[in-house]
Order: sequence, then C-alpha cells, then structure tokens
Amino acid sequence: MTNTSSISGGPGSASLGSERLGSENLGSGNLGSGATGRDPGNDAGALHTTGFPPRARFSFALRNGDTLDLGARTLIMGIVNVTPDSFSDGGQHASPAAALAHATRLVAEGADLLDIGGESTRPGAAEIPAAEQVRRVVPLIRDLVARCPATPLSIDTRSADVARAAVEAGAAIVNDVSGLVHDPAMAATVADLRVPAILMHMRGTPTDMRERVDYDDVVADVVRELGQHLDAARAAGIEHLIADPGLGFAKTSDQSAALLAATPRFRALQVPLLVGPSRKSFLALATGEREGDPATTRLAATIAASALAAALGAHILRVHDVQACGDAIRLADIVRQSPGSTSAASIPPEWTSRDGAARMARRPSTA
Repeated sequence: MTNTSSISGGPGSASLGSERLGSENLGSGNLGSGATGRDPGNDAGALHTTGFPPRARFSFALRNGDTLDLGARTLIMGIVNVTPDSFSDGGQHASPAAALAHATRLVAEGADLLDIGGESTRPGAAEIPAAEQVRRVVPLIRDLVARCPATPLSIDTRSADVARAAVEAGAAIVNDVSGLVHDPAMAATVADLRVPAILMHMRGTPTDMRERVDYDDVVADVVRELGQHLDAARAAGIEHLIADPGLGFAKTSDQSAALLAATPRFRALQVPLLVGPSRKSFLALATGEREGDPATTRLAATIAASALAAALGAHILRVHDVQACGDAIRLADIVRQSPGSTSAASIPPEWTSRDGAARMARRPSTA
C-alpha cells in the first residue's frame, strides 16, 4: 500500500518552510486550570490575513515495505475497540466476528487506517493484563491483514508485550496513550520493531488523570511535555513519530477546547499531528449534558470538531464515525486547498489590523 495522494520528501522529513510558529500569530491558548476563554483581539488580524495554517508533509516507511504519507490530505483513522468497557462503544465489538465486521465496515466507509485496542483507557478504567489484551486483538489483526491488506493497522496499547505481539501479527504502528512512559520497556520495544509510534499526552493514568489538570498554560505545557516525550523516543532510536495532544486525558473540557483551537501550535514539534475528538466529554460544551448514547448525542459536535482540526492542520483524525466525519474532513481539505484559502485578497481590509478586527467585531449584525 502506498498513499500516493500524500507524498512528500524522504522518510520523516518535513517541509516546514519559513512559517512562523510563535504565539504572536497563532495565539497563546492561555488556559490554566479552570480558566476559560481568550481575547480574540490578540490575534484576529493575523489569523484572518494568513488563512489556514500550512501543513508539513511527512513520509514514513512501514515495516512491510509500504509507505505512509501524511500532509497532502487529512487521513482518517477508524476506531476499533475490542473491549467490554470502552467509554462509548464498550462491548459492541468484543466478539471476533463483531470486531471484524465493524473494522471492515470502517474501511469500506473510507478509513485510511484502523486503530485497534484491547484495553479501555476511559477515566477510571483499570489496567488490563497484557495476555488478555493479546487474546483480544491479535486474532483480529491477523484477520484484517488478510482481509484489508492495504489498510495500515495501529495497535492502541501501553504494554510493550502487546505492542510486540500485535506488530508481529501485522500491525504497522504503535499508539501509546501514555507517550511511551507507562511501560519502561515500550520505547526500546518500538525501536526494536522499527515501526512508527503515536505519542499521546496524558498525565498520570486513567484512574487518576482527572486529578492532574493543573496547568500554567495548557497549550504551552502540553506542547512542552509532548516535546520531552518525543525527544526521549528519538533517543531510544524511534525514527518515525506522531504526536497527539490527548483531548480529554488529564484535561478539563475548557482545556480540551483550547487545545483543539491551538492545533497549529503543535507544528512546533515538527512531527505529524493526530487529533482525537470523537465522542469526548468536552463536546458537552456545545451539546450540554444530554441523556443518551454519546454515539448519538455527540455526533454532530464530533463532526464539527473533526472538520475544525482538519482545517487547522491536523494530519490524522481518529474517529468512531468514519463516514460522517469523513465527509466533513474532506470538505475541510477542499476548502484548505481552494485558490482563495490562503489569500488576503478577499478579506475585508478592516480585518487586516488588530484595531480594525475589534471594530468589526463590535458592529451590530445585519443578518
């Protein structure tokens, strides 16, 4: 499998150009613990005159000789939870037959990658022994390698033993919500397996992460802490890395929203960015605490968050609802790539200065 629609440069290379990464044009996303909001006047002019932020391109060699190319368009990662207790779809795909049917349906709906997990990391979840995770995920991985050979598979685990078993069964990527720190053997194992790794930001574990939400500046702190994990992964010998800000993991709802808004800030890490807003509790900022299944009550907000992340430069969106989110993500890409998307020519001159933006914002609506 070669994703020729997203090819650029050599392995791990990024075409960063001369784009500015500082807070002066992307906003500081200043949200400490419990803080809300930010002053749009601080960066409104810069955001409107630069259009959508550029997205660097990367090319990763996979273990089977295929190439994963990132950046030309937003890739969609479908979620396959082979668990009885995941926060949104726990138990729905726990049997081998149900998991295989669900995974192949996601591929048919347009998933570019599949993320397979045998352990729930919802708030409060207990750790699952590696042997049980292997029992849950390895048969599915083997079946999918045979049924969907062109679709790279990611193993969602914090365990080095599970990562090794999954990769040996055919998984191409390791996705660790702990940023490779939960299992002391994980970084060395991934390096030995020579596969790309997704490092998510999380403080603590699922059992205590809700108590670890004190940040001086949530965006700056998450970028810095992710950068430290990436440096450690490189030092361990891992060549291809992807970052995930970890929406909902050791973050309040307001902090998750701030991180989504600050998606362009993560370009400073100089690796591809994965964002996972799907069905997360922070979406209740928009939906309210509605009764019912999050698969239904948070679907529209998930679609909107996915489109926003794609428009703001995320490389991969990890979602449950591939078809619905895929339509929105593709539209975001079309708009990003349209001739006027980065041109200031069609922007009212009032928006080209900070003072002008503030005046426009105060005008009464005529709609």
